[in-house]
Amino acid sequence: MYLVLEYDLADDYLERRAALREEHLTLTRAAHERGELVLAGALPDPFDRALLVWTADREVVERFAASDPYVVQGLVTAWTVRPWNVVVGGQAS
Repeated sequence: MYLVLEYDLADDYLERRAALREEHLTLTRAAHERGELVLAGALPDPFDRALLVWTADREVVERFAASDPYVVQGLVTAWTVRPWNVVVGGQAS
């Protein structure tokens, strides 16, 4: 089972992210190295959302979001965690 963390991004996300990007990437890379985070990235044209795909428990994902500097500093205006039932590829059953 996968979980998708979806971020709604602020209108000025691209302008403001540089100051927080390294701290954000440090958190995402650490989660990836632990095997919790599978994929992560923003959706372009327009840059209004980002998706992070997890194999971790919901509590781990929620803790990540709550501590992500993009969330804390308002670059993310809202976020949700939803299960994703993958039927082809990955860890599909």
